[in-house]
Amino acid sequence: MKEIIDNREYEKELNKKGIKVIAGVDEVGRGPLVGPVVTACVVLPEGYTLDGLTDSKKLTKKQRERYFDIIKNDALAIGIGIKDEKVIDEVNIYEATKLAMKEAIDNCNKIIKLEHVLIDAMKLDIEIPTTSIIKGDQKSITISAASVIAKVTRDRMMDELDKIYPMYGFSKNAGYGTKQHIEAIKEYGIIEEHRKTFKPVCFYLDKINKK
Repeated sequence: MKEIIDNREYEKELNKKGIKVIAGVDEVGRGPLVGPVVTACVVLPEGYTLDGLTDSKKLTKKQRERYFDIIKNDALAIGIGIKDEKVIDEVNIYEATKLAMKEAIDNCNKIIKLEHVLIDAMKLDIEIPTTSIIKGDQKSITISAASVIAKVTRDRMMDELDKIYPMYGFSKNAGYGTKQHIEAIKEYGIIEEHRKTFKPVCFYLDKINKK
């Protein structure tokens, strides 16, 4: 495809080829020490625009929540894929992310028959034609939409976990290894939702086992 000019260029190029049902896929949660990796697959109407929509990491929480509601209302289909810490520890985070993406695509494909899937960075071996786009969450409006859906979905899950374990600060750090989070692990230990194969969680476990 030619050089990207705007965040609808990939979609426009596919539309020119007669491809109408285009899904965007993105993930959130590869780096945290706790909780699931969450993916979203979103199909927007042809020619859809939404001013200011971009990579969810570049948006404020208030902006993400606002875009989340708009996208949920306007999207032709949305599929979610979630793989928890047990799966992540079993197969590694990269493979778990691919499994979650495939789950999101399958769930979306049950709602509307997908013709092409735009994926942020990763490559998937699926029957539907795909295009992997580096920094796709900034270059494709469809992937940007998926980024917001995945981010808000996961953040809400972490908010719920924060109510049970407020000492770790999950509503603020989303499970990433912040100073508060690390100090809380040292003081209170790990919880079931921690990823046991991730550093420094595995180091803490190793110290406990050696006592």
